[in-house]
Amino acid sequence: MTNSSRRKRKEQLENVLYTLPAIILVTVMMYIPFLMSGYYSLTQWNGIAKDPQFIGLANFISIFSGKSNFLNSLGFTVRYTIGFVIFSNVLALALAVALVKKFKLANVYRGMFFIPYIMSMTIVGFIWKFIFTQGFAKLYELVGAEALNWSWLGDPKLAFYSVISVGVWQGLGFYIVLYIAGLQAIPKDVLEAATVDGATASQKFFRVTLPLLGPSMTTCIFMSLTNGLKVFDIILALTKGGPGTATYSTTMQIYQEAFTNNNYGLGSAQAIIYFLVVLIITQVVLKVMSRKEVDL
Repeated sequence: MTNSSRRKRKEQLENVLYTLPAIILVTVMMYIPFLMSGYYSLTQWNGIAKDPQFIGLANFISIFSGKSNFLNSLGFTVRYTIGFVIFSNVLALALAVALVKKFKLANVYRGMFFIPYIMSMTIVGFIWKFIFTQGFAKLYELVGAEALNWSWLGDPKLAFYSVISVGVWQGLGFYIVLYIAGLQAIPKDVLEAATVDGATASQKFFRVTLPLLGPSMTTCIFMSLTNGLKVFDIILALTKGGPGTATYSTTMQIYQEAFTNNNYGLGSAQAIIYFLVVLIITQVVLKVMSRKEVDL
């Protein structure tokens, strides 16, 4: 055996040994539980009985026949995600354009916007629950603004906007950082050339800057999309899905069905369906956004 072939075999062995622990961990933590969920979705099981009772597609029929709250929670999650994606990206982009400019307190403002992102989402939910209830009540006594006296967490319509507002506030700093990085990566000579050609500030932004921000926009939209679809912590701390089921997300519905109602079979079926929904949505969005990217 030559030295080159020995070296090649050694490299192959090292590649296998280095990647094997990660493959085992991912298999044990993700693939095996996913396959088990697929089996449990075809059974009636309370999580305690030794032998789950096989019932075929009964759980899936129950979901689509409207016997569970899954479809309603899915509708709320879709509406929440749309609002979260739009407001997060529009506000983050606007603030990034402002903060990318050089002025004295630019770094301070960047840090202030990023602080909520490093906080626990559960803590953020409890903080804003206090603000919506007691904080707004005290401000109403001082200012007298009627909006401060509204039941922001008790009215179904207001609770929906309250949850979106808190979610956007918590994650805004992360998207601002991504957009700032994208803005700083745009070549200055391209913007200077647009200025020489007589382009106005708005024309430079919409016809030059925005198209060149394609990769950053794809990343931010994809991240905000996934964060919106998996929303759980903030709603649990802020409204617990209320009032009634007005802010009941799909993740909360799956958790409630499996771990509170001890119906692991139906909970697994809901999880499988939601996995497919999320997979389809994310792949479609990624494909659409990648087509609109402009190479430098």
